Amino acid sequence: MNTKRIVLLAVYACIAVASVVGMVNSNSDRAEFIIKASIQASTQDEDYVGLLAFKEYVEQASKGRVQVQLYSSGQFCGGVPECIGNLQKGVLEMFPTTAGGTGNFFAPAQVLDLPYVFDNDKQAQCVLDGPILGKMRETVLAQNLQIRLMGVTNTGGWRNFATTRKPIHHPRDLVGQKIRTTPAKIQQELVRQLGANPTPVSWAELYTALATGVVEGSKNGIQDIIGAKLEEHLKYIVLDGHSYMAALWWFSEPVWQSLPADIQEIIEQGFVLQQKAANDLVFNQEANSYTLFEKAGGTVYRPTADEKQAFKDASKDMRQWFEDNYGNDWLQLLESSVAQCSRQSG
Repeated sequence: MNTKRIVLLAVYACIAVASVVGMVNSNSDRAEFIIKASIQASTQDEDYVGLLAFKEYVEQASKGRVQVQLYSSGQFCGGVPECIGNLQKGVLEMFPTTAGGTGNFFAPAQVLDLPYVFDNDKQAQCVLDGPILGKMRETVLAQNLQIRLMGVTNTGGWRNFATTRKPIHHPRDLVGQKIRTTPAKIQQELVRQLGANPTPVSWAELYTALATGVVEGSKNGIQDIIGAKLEEHLKYIVLDGHSYMAALWWFSEPVWQSLPADIQEIIEQGFVLQQKAANDLVFNQEANSYTLFEKAGGTVYRPTADEKQAFKDASKDMRQWFEDNYGNDWLQLLESSVAQCSRQSG
């Protein structure tokens, strides 16, 4: 393992240990409020590192009135439906979903997974911190789903196509390939429009599915690939960057309404620090993770401008697909937000 990565993970491990020790030493009976945050990823993931920053700030700023308990690797709940259900009942306070996973209970959120919308991290984060976030929060609350959207972090960089045996340089290279997707309709439709065969496989089963040939590729960020040791089977990555890996963080609305205003304010500020910690880790480690992939025998292909355009052209009907299924309002808001953020960065 790369020396820099070892050092970083050692630091995060120390923070995690200190966090757990602090949790044990603090008397939960004396805390007025308990916030339980659950993730499916491990303690080495950017989601967990972000939560450590959240925990430290919230507990200190509240002067011990709030205790934050962290649950990694699916320890608290096994999947999106169960975890969201726990939020709605007030049994769990915080949980993240990807844009595709959010589509299981709030379909319009899939607009964030439309391919080749964002050009870079700065533009993507600008859009996700803008009006579209507020509209999603308001709409979900108006639909009485009993969950509150706190904000968005990056959860692994950018999604790219990665395969086990066949290098992908052009959309035609994907034709006939069995590509793993989540159950999200938009991810399956993208793979279908590019000529491949979408094959929904759970994250927990992906390693085995790649090893046994159930799927011949996947569409993941490099952080997730390295974190789950998928580089043992995936040997080719094309940096088509079809989507930004956004994690939408949800808070239990019944619990939120029970909190006093000063605690709500502390939690909101805690999330700002959480977002920065998670995003910084992804940004700083992404290049190193590609190096680790290559050291494991993998090949990273950087498409030319013409090849990148070919991917965009092959998936141009995705916007019409979204509009046909979910209307034009969200699509227009996304496109106007992208245009606004592009002007600001220009």
